[in-house]
Amino acid sequence: MGEYEDTIKDIEKTLGMVPGFVKDVPREPVVQQWPLFKRYTLGESQIPAKYRELIGLAIAANLKCPYSQRFHESAARLRGASDQEISEAAFLASYTAGWSDIMQAQHYDYDTFTDEVSQISKNLKGEHIKRTLRVPQM
Repeated sequence: MGEYEDTIKDIEKTLGMVPGFVKDVPREPVVQQWPLFKRYTLGESQIPAKYRELIGLAIAANLKCPYSQRFHESAARLRGASDQEISEAAFLASYTAGWSDIMQAQHYDYDTFTDEVSQISKNLKGEHIKRTLRVPQM
């Protein structure tokens, strides 16, 4: 058997089927991408699986990709994400994109921003953040 055929068999064994869209992708990318998908989506990595999927959901929301949103929400739930965690990931996606839009529309100087982030990080480091941030719990 060839590498592509072995990959297709592994996909079917792992997922219980070969999704139709995979069959429409050229063979070489399927062979190259499947091990990465299997490791970083189905396997273990440095980032716990639930958090990887919540990150994927936030990215998918910003990309406005309904396919990725559907997949990552489902995968996050399979990995134990609650409704509240799904909602928070969606909020964080919009929150990050919103501030990015604001700064880009202002043409805010990136070097100035980098310096400010450094100052903020130093200020929030260590015990200082625990003493100064009194964030109300919801």
